[in-house]
Amino acid sequence: MSSQTASTLSGYAVEVTNLVKRFGSFQAVHGLSFTIEAGEIFGLLGPNGSGETTTLNMISGLSEPTSGKVAIFGYDPRKQPADVHRILGMVPQETALYGELTAAQNLAFHAELFGYTGAEKKNRVSEMLKLAELSERANSRVNTFSGGMSRRLAIVRSMLHDPKLLYLDEPTLGVDVQSRNTIWEYILKIKSEGCSVLLTTNYLEEANALCDRIAIIDHGELVALASPAELKAKYGSSVIDLELDKSLSEADLNKITGYNGVQSAKMNDNVLQVTFDPASEKDPGALVPVILENLTAGGYVVSRMSLREPSLDEVFLSLTGKGVRE
Repeated sequence: MSSQTASTLSGYAVEVTNLVKRFGSFQAVHGLSFTIEAGEIFGLLGPNGSGETTTLNMISGLSEPTSGKVAIFGYDPRKQPADVHRILGMVPQETALYGELTAAQNLAFHAELFGYTGAEKKNRVSEMLKLAELSERANSRVNTFSGGMSRRLAIVRSMLHDPKLLYLDEPTLGVDVQSRNTIWEYILKIKSEGCSVLLTTNYLEEANALCDRIAIIDHGELVALASPAELKAKYGSSVIDLELDKSLSEADLNKITGYNGVQSAKMNDNVLQVTFDPASEKDPGALVPVILENLTAGGYVVSRMSLREPSLDEVFLSLTGKGVRE
């Protein structure tokens, strides 16, 4: 990204104000409002049927709101589509690359759509291939690429025109762990160069690793908006995992569930998972010896124990009542 473009970033990258979307008598989005700061990575997450896709379609200009407003760096996607297309880069779930063309040809074609010609086009294609670490495969057909290579090429293709906002829909879907880590590094590099990123993902560890802030929506409404750390601190619960020699009886499990300060207790194979109530004044650390004492008294042997902070998956489940993939 050029320093000139990065230096012009100011204000909000995206402003969503009282957004409503109806399909006949069904209302998919209910007065949704949030902002995305310039230069941040912002995650928009929700379970299936949450209104997430409908919201993203309105932000990108693919669907018109029933009421409310969307602005991308001040531009209305419906009224000023050319201005929005100039500053918006998009990477859909499907990479939409031309498999019979080489990596360089795919990039060159896209560059021409944005007015690059001659030496400028050649230099820009070379720059993007280098960024994707695909320079040595510039003349290889894309249908010979791995899933990770194709995703990297799709991401740099979306960056050819130097966008101010990059929308990534499931950027690491279907790629191996090594490629996922490489793509994460690209996304963080994009941010460091001043580009704002709007991210959707089914991998909550990805949102935790990349996002400055996360908006969780359900049934078309915003249920939480904060940094991953703030979400876990506010909505999460400390968890203790205890590996036992045998599964707890129903009576013993109910006894632990009944302790003041315990939100839930469940068995997963021979591992007892106790979740503490974040609203309770009872210190989880003080409850651990009580639980251990009762397990010993009941004839159970604890071979391993770990006290941990909540995961983003557990926060998501507590807020929506379902997993992000459901």
